[in-house]
Amino acid sequence: MDMAIPAPRSRALSTLSWLLLISLCISLSDSASLQGSRPRLGVRRGHNKQKSDLFSQSLAASFDYINHDYQTFHYDQTLDHFNYQPQSYATFQQRYVVNFKHWRGAHAAAPILAYLGDESTVDGDVGSIGFILDNVGPLGALEVYIEHRFYGKSIPFGLPREEAWKNATLRGYFNSAQALADYAEIILHLKKNLSAEASPVIVSGGSYGGMLAAWFRLKYPHIAIGALASSAPILYFDNLTPSNTYYATVTDDFKDASVSCYNTIKQSWAEITKIAAKPNGLSILSNKFNTCKPLKKRTELFDYLNSLYSVSAQYDSPPDYPVNRVCQGIDKGSQGTDILGRIVSGIVAYGGGQKKKCNDLGEFYSSETLEGWDWQTCSELVQPIGCGANDTMFYAQPFDYNDYKDYCIKKFGVAPRPHWVTTYYGGQNIKMILKKFGSNIIFSNGLRDPFSRAGVLENISDSIVALYTKEGSHCLDIMPSTKDDPDWLVAQRKKEAEIINGWIHKYYEDLHMISSSS
Repeated sequence: MDMAIPAPRSRALSTLSWLLLISLCISLSDSASLQGSRPRLGVRRGHNKQKSDLFSQSLAASFDYINHDYQTFHYDQTLDHFNYQPQSYATFQQRYVVNFKHWRGAHAAAPILAYLGDESTVDGDVGSIGFILDNVGPLGALEVYIEHRFYGKSIPFGLPREEAWKNATLRGYFNSAQALADYAEIILHLKKNLSAEASPVIVSGGSYGGMLAAWFRLKYPHIAIGALASSAPILYFDNLTPSNTYYATVTDDFKDASVSCYNTIKQSWAEITKIAAKPNGLSILSNKFNTCKPLKKRTELFDYLNSLYSVSAQYDSPPDYPVNRVCQGIDKGSQGTDILGRIVSGIVAYGGGQKKKCNDLGEFYSSETLEGWDWQTCSELVQPIGCGANDTMFYAQPFDYNDYKDYCIKKFGVAPRPHWVTTYYGGQNIKMILKKFGSNIIFSNGLRDPFSRAGVLENISDSIVALYTKEGSHCLDIMPSTKDDPDWLVAQRKKEAEIINGWIHKYYEDLHMISSSS
C-alpha cells in the first residue's frame, strides 16, 4: 500500500498533518535482470555489501565518528525545493556530520570543506576521505559530510528505506536536482548558525558525488567558490561518449595485464553457455563456481563475472592491483587447466587466494546502492553503457533504449528521460560552455578507471582543470594517503591542494578588496 506524504507544515515536526495522496506502488523486489550486469558508480570497493557491513561495525573502533570530533546533526529539510504545492512544504530529517577540530573559526573566515554524499550511507565517508583529511588541518577548515536524500538515515519522514522507495509519489522527489538544493540549504544553514557567512566553501565528491560537486559549482556558484570532482563521468549521457567505452577500457586493462588472461575470459562466455545448455548444466556450473545459491539461469553467472572484472578494473589501485591479481590466478590455473577452471582460479585470486565457503553472486554492491541507483538511472541519470559481440572481451550486451525503457516502466512505472541531464546540467559543447561560464573546478581521474573516458580529461580554462594519472583508478586521489603511495599519486594530490589553495587565496584577496572599498 502506498504511503501518504505529509502536508505543508512549519519547521517543527510536532505540527505535522497528513495528506493522503494517491500514488502508484511498484515493488522494488521485481526480479527483472536487465540491470544485473550494468556497472555502478561508487567511491570505493567497500560498496561490497559484506565489506560495508564490516566497515560499519568497525566505525566506532576505527574513527572518532561517535565522539566529540565528529558530531552528527539533522536538518529539517524541505521535501520539494521546486514546487509550491501543499505537500512540497513537508520536511524530513537529513543527516550531516561536522568536525570542528581544525577549524580556525568564523572570525578568521576559515574555509569549509564540504563532502557531498552519493548513492550510499554517509557512514562510510566520515573520517575516511583522504582529500578532506589531508587538507582540513593545513587550511584550518571546517570538515562537513552531507548525506544524500533517500540514502543512509536521510529517508523522508523516517520511513524504512524500502517503504519510501516503493511509494511512487514520494520517490518522485528522489533526484539529483533536489539533492543539490539540499546541500545548498544545509551549507547556508550551517554558515548562518556559525556566523561564518564570509567563510569560503569548497565542495568535493567522488563518482556520482563527483558529478554532484561539479554540478553544484555550476548551479550554486554563490555558495561554493570551487569544486573537486573526482572520477566524475559527466559525459556518459546522451551519447556524448560511445556506449562501449566502459567495457572497452576494462578490456584494455586486462589485456595490458595479460593477453592470455584476456583470451581466457573472452572464451569463457561461450563455454559457460555450452555447459548451461546441458540437461543438468546449471547444476554443473553451480558446483564448478561454488555459488552460495543454485543458479537459476546462466545470466546470473554472467552478471557475477561481469561485475568481478569491472570492479577489478574500476578500482585497480596500488599496491595490490586487482586486475593483475585476477589475471595471475587465471594464468596459473590452480583450480584446473580447463577454461572454466582457470576462471575459478581468478575468482579465488580476487578474494586473496583463499577459497571461500561459497561465492555470493550479489557480493559486489549493497542492496541500498543497487536499488537506489536503479531508480536514479531509470529516471534522469540514463547512462547508455553496453558493448557489441566482438568489440570487448565481454559477451554482447548492447544498450537498447527501448528494452531499457520497458524495464523501467515495468519496475517503476516511468520511462527514463535520456536527454534531461544534458538539458539541465549541460554536456553538449562542454568545452566552449564551461570556458565561458564556469570556473574553479578540478576534474580528477585515473585512466585505469573505465569511467574515466567519460570524464573531462583536458583543461578547459585556467581554472577548470583536468588532472589525471595513467595508473590511477576510480576515486583513488580522494582516498586516504599512505606511506606507500606511488609518486604519481602523491603528485596528483599535491597539485589538487595547490590549486584549491590558490582559489582560497584569491577569495581572501577579493574579500579584502571589497572590505577596504566599503
